[in-house]
Amino acid sequence: MPRLADQGSYLASESTFYRLLREQKQLTHRRSERPAQTRTKPRAVCATAPDQLYSWDITYLPSLIRGQFFYLYLFVDIFSRKIVGWQVYEEENSALAGELLRDLCHRENIQFQQLTLHSDNGSPMKGSSMLATLQQLGVMPSISRPSVSNDNPYSESLFKTLKYRPNYPLRPFADVTEARQWVTELVEWYNNEHRHSAIRFVTPGQRHEGLDENLLDNRKAVYRAARAKHPQRWSGSTRNWQRIQAVHLNPDKAEAKEGDTKEGLIQNKKAA
Repeated sequence: MPRLADQGSYLASESTFYRLLREQKQLTHRRSERPAQTRTKPRAVCATAPDQLYSWDITYLPSLIRGQFFYLYLFVDIFSRKIVGWQVYEEENSALAGELLRDLCHRENIQFQQLTLHSDNGSPMKGSSMLATLQQLGVMPSISRPSVSNDNPYSESLFKTLKYRPNYPLRPFADVTEARQWVTELVEWYNNEHRHSAIRFVTPGQRHEGLDENLLDNRKAVYRAARAKHPQRWSGSTRNWQRIQAVHLNPDKAEAKEGDTKEGLIQNKKAA
């Protein structure tokens, strides 16, 4: 328009030009590089028992050499929140991940097409070795959208829990053996001592073994007895100790199933 005005001509306003370009679909990407792609949310997955749905990721652990790291590969059962497999390596690649998954499926007796494995969009997760292992084991893959951490919330929140522990080392690890020793102690605490808020404050190990149902029933009885003894202390119902029967990963908006609690529907975003 300024050039036309310099030539003494006026055809239309800027908004008119943009309207015409929009009608002719000329306001979209027109450069030579690959255009932006529309990414859809990963399919919704639901677990109603252990060993149906795992999530995994890799996080960095500091070494004494600046810029170099150890890599913690970690697999978590989304239903029980139990860490079912882990290892610390000095490099990051899909072949190591495939070996760890193969060992994990053997130890947990995972049958063909029993398990769905979710991960983010990193190269070790999409590498040919890992994809071949998934196919051989009959494990169904689920991949996050690029740069969308909310698609893999369970692994992200688990790493935050582990790294915000008071005993997280203040100095870097001297070697991979020291890093593995620290993770061994951490996994033992997390699986067998940590009362997880998203599974009614039982340990992941208890829920994975199916021991949580009796524990929660006992808690219900304790609270009912306390309310019967001192009813004046209670203005409403007792604390909800109902077992969470289903855990959703990337649920659709309308996926509010019977029995879901508010905690259950938002647990994708809860910290471990």
